[in-house]
Amino acid sequence: MIHWPVKGKFKDSWRALEKIYKSGKVKAIGVSNFLQHHLEDLLTDVEIVPMVNQMEFHPYLVQQSLMDFCKKHGIQYEAWAPVMKGGVKDVPLIRELANKYKKTTFQTALRWDLQKGVVTIPKSVNKDRIISNADIFDFELSDEDMAKIDALDKNERIGPDPDNFDF
Repeated sequence: MIHWPVKGKFKDSWRALEKIYKSGKVKAIGVSNFLQHHLEDLLTDVEIVPMVNQMEFHPYLVQQSLMDFCKKHGIQYEAWAPVMKGGVKDVPLIRELANKYKKTTFQTALRWDLQKGVVTIPKSVNKDRIISNADIFDFELSDEDMAKIDALDKNERIGPDPDNFDF
């Protein structure tokens, strides 16, 4: 995976990943932190379309148009920081919905990811939290509640902006 779209370097890096993929040494190749314009630029020169784009994704940073672009091009969207580094517990709507569904705020946010079709691997070193994070398959958020979470989007990052990151 190419972690950042470093101008003047990511296309050469992608060609190297394509070579490794063609050799059979890896089963998938992808990118991380690539916005639509980065993907559009990359797609002009690729033999193999990225299989995944790992992006910061949570209720305050949805980037629906980027998700739609990825879907159109067969690129799986994957979340990093899906629970806002723990901050999702402080989002009033997420707390309200967690109470409604009798789940934790983390489970509620992760279920939203799942229903949006976003691959999500939440980070934790706590065994109980890992088990709890996986317990999201016995409920489903209503369409109305999904829309409410979508409406929380503020385009607010907790990590670096791919267009303004000091490489």
